[in-house]
Amino acid sequence: MLEIKQLEFRYVGTSAPAMHFDLNVRAGEVVSLIGPSGSGKSTLLSLVSGFLAADSGEVLLDGVAIEQLAVPSRPVSIVFQQHNLFPHLDLFTNVALGVDPSLRLSRQQVSEVTAALERLGLDQLQQRKPGELSGGQRQRVALARALVRKRKILLLDEAFAALGPALREELIGLVKTLVSENKMVALLVSHQPRDALIASARTAFVSEGRVVALEDTVALLEQSRLAEVRNYLGTL
Repeated sequence: MLEIKQLEFRYVGTSAPAMHFDLNVRAGEVVSLIGPSGSGKSTLLSLVSGFLAADSGEVLLDGVAIEQLAVPSRPVSIVFQQHNLFPHLDLFTNVALGVDPSLRLSRQQVSEVTAALERLGLDQLQQRKPGELSGGQRQRVALARALVRKRKILLLDEAFAALGPALREELIGLVKTLVSENKMVALLVSHQPRDALIASARTAFVSEGRVVALEDTVALLEQSRLAEVRNYLGTL
């Protein structure tokens, strides 16, 4: 269980009100975050990952506070829209960096990298460079790297925004399966409501630095009485 409790943050030098987040994610669950641009979705991911330091509040994983941990020590993997692969390195090496940046891998770790590539359908491409791959294949590499890190929290920040509808649905379905199989917790930021329908039994709507709703995804998208949600979806 990931619990975000009374987590507050204010950007320095701004007059905007402090952001305040409360949220929970169960083991094996992908919770989608939707809402207008600038509402605080990516800020929330940055607070969980440690790229931003909260002013107050707690981030708990299975009851253990992690908000004071440095970024490398947090049990977090994050996948961005830009896959952040090293163009001069082959796929195997790009994924292996997730295990050990020094690339001093044991036989067991080499087997784990190979298994992750196979699981993501990349085993026949592991000697290729990122520039030789499609966008979908590059995102699969980024997911494989996140998988071998064996971190319990997976954050996806518009990770599939640049992909076509069929491919993004395929990869979101794959993420959902991997999260369930590995008992991870995941937060998926997207501007596409359909992504939430595919990925998540529950979806959080973020508005003006607050989680204003955390509900059944279908109910939130089709039956919400909140003006913020209906305005965002264009159903007012």
